[in-house]
Amino acid sequence: MENMEEHENAISRDQLLESLIEDYGTELKRLAFLYVKDQSLAEVIIQEVFISCYHHLDSFRQESSYKTWLMRITINKSKDALKRFSFRNFIFKADIQPTQLDMNTTESATVAGMEKSELIQEILKLPIKLREVIILFYYKEMSIEEICTLLQMNENTTKSRLFRAREKLKVTLERRENAWKSN
Repeated sequence: MENMEEHENAISRDQLLESLIEDYGTELKRLAFLYVKDQSLAEVIIQEVFISCYHHLDSFRQESSYKTWLMRITINKSKDALKRFSFRNFIFKADIQPTQLDMNTTESATVAGMEKSELIQEILKLPIKLREVIILFYYKEMSIEEICTLLQMNENTTKSRLFRAREKLKVTLERRENAWKSN
């Protein structure tokens, strides 16, 4: 009898995992890409995210939604990838082109439809602490409170990073515009 219960539990876990992959896989892959700026590495990270998710499904405390939980895992795995020495050496390759963000979704259509692809390039150049709040606030349309919970930061830190990121982008884009006008 115990084996039958374990078997049924495993099937429901498998079905839940399949549902989570179907519901959030593409969005999480985009989130990982925005951290690591490499499509192949983003795919590896998402595999790690769902493996971790499968192993910890039983310990999910439902203090948040599955989506928030998976985003937290994705962010942590992405940050871990950025810390790895081998990845640091690998990242100094050709500039990321905005077309790499295109994954045939409404969000990517919005990004692709932006007047200036420079904005995307500049966001990807921001330090990770500033980039993540911009991505979560503007592209994931999360509130300050949601970002605080997800990144485990206090509200003032989140607001400060968002302000600093906006200022950096503003200065950089104004500098580019002035350089373009002078040519």
